Amino acid sequence: IGIPTVAGETYFEECYRTNPLVNAFCLGILPAGRMFRARGRPGDLLFLLGSSTGRDGIHGAVMASAEFGEGIEEKLPNVQIGDPYFGKKLIEAVLQALEEELVSGLQDLGAAGLSGASSELANKSKCGVELWLDRVPLREEGMKDFEILLSESQERMLLVTQEEKVHRLLELSKYYHLEGAVVGRLTEDGLFRAYHKGELVVELPVSLIVEEAPVYEKPYREPDRLKSLWDFDQNSLPEVPLQEALIKLLSSPNIASKEWVYSQYDHQVGTNTVLKPGGDAAVMRVKWVEKPELKSERLIAITAEGNGRMLFLDPYEGGKYAVAEALRNLACVGAKPLGITDCLNFGNPDRPEVMWQLVRAIEGISEACKFFEVPVVSGNVSLYNETVEREEIRNIYPTPIMVAVGYLEDGRFLDHCFKEEGDLIFLMGDLKREFSLAGSEYLKVIHGRVSGRTPQVNLEKEKRLHALLIKLIKENILRSAHDVSLGGLAVALLECLFGTGLGVEVNLYMEERLDFFLFSENPTMVVVSVRREDAEVFKDLVEGHDLDWLFLGRVKEEEFFTLTNNEEKILELQVSELEEIWEKALENLL
Repeated sequence: IGIPTVAGETYFEECYRTNPLVNAFCLGILPAGRMFRARGRPGDLLFLLGSSTGRDGIHGAVMASAEFGEGIEEKLPNVQIGDPYFGKKLIEAVLQALEEELVSGLQDLGAAGLSGASSELANKSKCGVELWLDRVPLREEGMKDFEILLSESQERMLLVTQEEKVHRLLELSKYYHLEGAVVGRLTEDGLFRAYHKGELVVELPVSLIVEEAPVYEKPYREPDRLKSLWDFDQNSLPEVPLQEALIKLLSSPNIASKEWVYSQYDHQVGTNTVLKPGGDAAVMRVKWVEKPELKSERLIAITAEGNGRMLFLDPYEGGKYAVAEALRNLACVGAKPLGITDCLNFGNPDRPEVMWQLVRAIEGISEACKFFEVPVVSGNVSLYNETVEREEIRNIYPTPIMVAVGYLEDGRFLDHCFKEEGDLIFLMGDLKREFSLAGSEYLKVIHGRVSGRTPQVNLEKEKRLHALLIKLIKENILRSAHDVSLGGLAVALLECLFGTGLGVEVNLYMEERLDFFLFSENPTMVVVSVRREDAEVFKDLVEGHDLDWLFLGRVKEEEFFTLTNNEEKILELQVSELEEIWEKALENLL
């Protein structure tokens, strides 16, 4: 199809073993004033363009909302079968039809197939709709009327057009080797009707299908297990040698390099990728030469986040945590947020404890997005991610995947890598608080526990941090920026080193346990590097934004990760050896 895969999130947890989550996000760009909607007028014709219709995908959306157990193989016919080659042809055909002004509106066929697309389009147009099922191009014989209506066969688009344009649409269909046919029209009476060879087979009000569907008021309650999970004293944890802990963390599939994954995609197709995968966010230029022609001085940034463990421990605070981290990733490359899309992946909402997770997570996400003034412009919901096996009932963690998109005005952006020997390294953000191990990868990998209460996000400080990062990048004060997330500060520092051939000397003066400080995944913390001559300006600006800074050390030419505390050397490790562990861990596990 020619779309670069530039950003993503890969996360491993036992709860996803039989319910793996795959969420896809696609960003499109168009010139101002060129947006088409799912709209039409009474008398307009509906032209079905794309692949032929088969039995694959019937009840696909229903299947996606069912718990899995024995007999799952029987649901295989519900799975939609995609064809990227047909998808590419359909995209090109639709774009050409738009360029030639053959279309006044369009609606893709997704859940519930032709019935869903046509009723949604009719409702948005304040019309009724009439379908002629015997005209739908089919790939299988003997399909029943309900199968034609509900099939979720992929690569199909419903176009709104007029009689005089049908001939040219048929020519385009033939040129692109696609099926094309007029399968219905919009009416004035607000009814959904389907005919087969002149016989009426369905008649319902459009409003009943789209607007008056039943609203479930499901019971929900806080899970009993939370009290024991929150009853956690990190001071009782045994101390583990820092070198041993660090190597184990770098070997964790959640922290290890994901290059094995993203190198299997083409992240450079279209030659617009400026900042490649592997950092806080990807950055792309806006440039395209045809259908439609696009060029802008702005850059766009894309990032994805989805730490289900933090939401499992506290879905409300975890929801805020996820939004804050996604927007922090944008700020680390210099981007202002434009919007968020989310996919809400949850277990079986018929269970009150799972429904409580859904309710509280949405409340947390909503509060954070309102505070940051970032709209949630689209999304998806995947429920009933539950598996019943003999004596075990397993639901996934509450896992909203947050994708944030931002923009950079003047083309100036930043990556996460340290640049040059002698640069000074600082930790900035919300630092005058307890460094909590709750929900951290360190706690899970090293101590085998998922415990504690998700660290709360101070939204005001988080917002100030984003604004300050963007200002510092725009004024060319920062040389690198990387948020502290999975694995904590120690992993963040190493990720800033990997691939640079440089080392660091970190000098701490701390009385508390170093593992708390080095491996905490508290929000609102970013590792930055600055030139020596810019350090005072940097510190003044941080303090002027009522945030904290901590001098960590210096970038060194020698390729060692050296850590001292109160002048005592704690660690001195070869960066290349650590990088090899980090690079190969995921591939070795698979």
